[in-house]
Amino acid sequence: MGVAGFDEEFDVVVVGSGAAGSAAALGAHHAGASVLVVEKCDEATAGGNTRVSGGGWWVNRDPERARAFLNSLSGAFPVADDVVAAWASETAENSRWLEELGADVALSPDYHTEPEYLELDGSDCYAGMDTVAGRMGNSLLYDFLRGALDERGIETRFGTPAVELITDGGVVVGVEVEGVEGRRRIGARGGVVLATGGFQANAAMVRDYLRVEDHVLWGSPASTGDGHRMAQSVGADLWHMGNMMTITGVRGDDEFGHYLALWNAHNYLWVSEDGRRFVDEAADPKHGHILRNGAYELFPLRPFHLIFDEQMRTAGPLSPTPDVLPVGWNLLMTENRWSLDNSDEIEKGWIRRADSIAELAELVGLDAATLEATVEQYNAACAAGSDDHFGRDPEKLGAVSQAPFYVLDVTPLLGWSNGGPRRDGRARVVDTRGVAIDGLYAAGEMSSTYSWTKDGGFHVADALAFGRVAGRDAAARA
Repeated sequence: MGVAGFDEEFDVVVVGSGAAGSAAALGAHHAGASVLVVEKCDEATAGGNTRVSGGGWWVNRDPERARAFLNSLSGAFPVADDVVAAWASETAENSRWLEELGADVALSPDYHTEPEYLELDGSDCYAGMDTVAGRMGNSLLYDFLRGALDERGIETRFGTPAVELITDGGVVVGVEVEGVEGRRRIGARGGVVLATGGFQANAAMVRDYLRVEDHVLWGSPASTGDGHRMAQSVGADLWHMGNMMTITGVRGDDEFGHYLALWNAHNYLWVSEDGRRFVDEAADPKHGHILRNGAYELFPLRPFHLIFDEQMRTAGPLSPTPDVLPVGWNLLMTENRWSLDNSDEIEKGWIRRADSIAELAELVGLDAATLEATVEQYNAACAAGSDDHFGRDPEKLGAVSQAPFYVLDVTPLLGWSNGGPRRDGRARVVDTRGVAIDGLYAAGEMSSTYSWTKDGGFHVADALAFGRVAGRDAAARA
């Protein structure tokens, strides 16, 4: 290439140290390449969403049926055939690959034991979710991958953000980083793999692409779209930038949210700013989508209010404890805990209390008569065992009738964004003409395969699969 001025060179440079970046580095190393991983966070906070995720990957028992499943899940937003084919074959290899690396792989007995989208063609390929040691969360997958890199002598430089791709004649030949010694130019003979995560921690990108005005974070605050900007600067096309996963959340004392999981009782309803119900509150949240109006829709997209009573308050915590679901930045990194009886949240003012529904309405600025009528209609549906308005499951109709009454503001909890640089089945980033940009690869959340719906364990599986693909291909170029 003839590019002068590199401070050092490797066969492959990987940007990001989560599941995708680790898989890319391990894949390239296994192929005989010299590898460097650069990570913008310090060692205590590195790893992106992988570090605070459930850490599980779906078990693909039939790659041919998996193709059908992914196409069904994509619906009106099809994914290129070569990407579908690579995804179907590579995700089937994840567990075997991790076992070969030395992981204790076991099927999760409690979570994602069957597909969420049973009705879709190809769902029979889904055989549950594997995890490290059969346990969810607690950074188990990240810790294993971190150890696997160290055992193989693959260097990770923490506190070293990549700031710019280096090109020569349209070919990506390296990356410029900002480290303790200042700016350094690092050559990549085979290519650069971008595995920098999503953009959910970039408020401007969230507004521009996801149209979500107000949200809190479930995952890493480092997911600020760095890789997206670098890829766009060299001509990358983008795909499915409007797809994501939000769930019901509660704003805490900072930008991180608590997962609102109403698992302990059913004595609640949701109302919008007009004081009326607007959705089946008990609809299954299928990784960012609910079935509504006969189709799957992204949900939630805007804040609303949770109305509940003393029965719900005493049934247990409104947000899972670490022994139940050890997932999320709040639980794993800042160790923020929700109180078992919800009393701390009442004391903090997150949950507001009143002796009547009318008084509750006044606390949050809702019309009292409207909210009273809404609760009365909901309670009547509970008594009748039939929710004619929204079709809530009769077994999940719990009356809001025992004073005192409570209100909690619900804010979309953004788990991840899906869109990013468009890539092909070899994980090569492509430009706006559909032509691969030589020397540039993308994997993981920053360029997720999923254009619309997705099932449990799909994101980690995608990251591991295309991380390996990217690492191998870049090593071969070297």
